[in-house]
Amino acid sequence: MATVRPVDEAEASGKVAEIFADIKRTKGLERVPNFWRVLATHPDQLEMVWSRLKALMHPEAVGRDSPLDARTREIIALAVSAANGCSYCINSHTAALRKLGVDDRTLGEILAIVSLFCTTNVLADAYQVQPDVLPPVE
Repeated sequence: MATVRPVDEAEASGKVAEIFADIKRTKGLERVPNFWRVLATHPDQLEMVWSRLKALMHPEAVGRDSPLDARTREIIALAVSAANGCSYCINSHTAALRKLGVDDRTLGEILAIVSLFCTTNVLADAYQVQPDVLPPVE
């Protein structure tokens, strides 16, 4: 349960109503998801987060070319969400990946890789291993 009352779509006005319409249009949704309705309690925060998300997750909507395809962006989002333990985002990005054709086997492999690197990251940090495999300096 949210700690604030989400803004009802029917009650949204001004900047919030405009952003809600843009979210639905950009994401091809019939309703505004709860995350955005909660952020709408602080319209400037809603605008800032939506602008960043739209630019990075939907670059074609802002006319920007991206070297990453939608599937890769959603895999990254799911991996970070799983590593951070955000059930809302895990469900949201899994749903997006399903829309992009990701099946159970692929989802299992993505999460296996997330799990592996969460483990190796903890071990490297716990042992305070000094980095010795470095990217080349250009």
